[in-house]
Amino acid sequence: MNRTTLYRDGVMDLKGILVSDEGRTSRRPGIVLFPDARGIGDHALECAGRLSQLGFAVLVADLYGGGITARDIAHARELMGALRSDVVRWRARAEAAREALVQQDIVDPVRIAAIGYCFGGTTALELGRSGAPLAALVTFHGGLASSRPEDARNIRAKVLVCHGAADALVPLTQLARFQEEMSKTNVDWQVHLYGGAAHGFTNPELTGAALPDHAYHPDADRRSWAAMLRLFDETFGAIG
Repeated sequence: MNRTTLYRDGVMDLKGILVSDEGRTSRRPGIVLFPDARGIGDHALECAGRLSQLGFAVLVADLYGGGITARDIAHARELMGALRSDVVRWRARAEAAREALVQQDIVDPVRIAAIGYCFGGTTALELGRSGAPLAALVTFHGGLASSRPEDARNIRAKVLVCHGAADALVPLTQLARFQEEMSKTNVDWQVHLYGGAAHGFTNPELTGAALPDHAYHPDADRRSWAAMLRLFDETFGAIG
């Protein structure tokens, strides 16, 4: 079931999509899924659907308000830049999605994860850096830099970073700085690096898209998905 879910971050009306299996009656782990910079689209909804079939309730978060999606790459950069220019507002936008998810009757409020793709992965990390009560956090080919890197110590979740070794937009130098920052904390974190994988490696929509510095990589997609499920199994155990 896909259901439009309305919520607010205090200043903005937001329109996420809750994806869940109606056949389950017990409370289940919840996942906030932050989509890429274009906003809610087919890739995010497809991933949410796969997770719901495994027993999770997934809220695909609205990054920009009103369910807005980008018209094109230039518009996506404009929307993304406006949000990330104010880290307090950015984190509040992400936290509003988490709060909307835990208020759902079908969700176990203490078993919550955040995941994200590209800009959505960066958003998930900023939510974690805010100190939000998350059990797990997964980022796929997301940006790893932060204007407040010292806030990494606030992360309460187990963190999995899935990164492409051939990512020209988030180069290995940025990954190295992130690892240095995380090494100064007590956070339970891990990085999986996929050889030959470029930015956007989980998204089959990139096949034949000729988008510079982006490419789908089936093996990295499959392996990173499996790594996420292993972390969820370790963190949440059996789903009732």
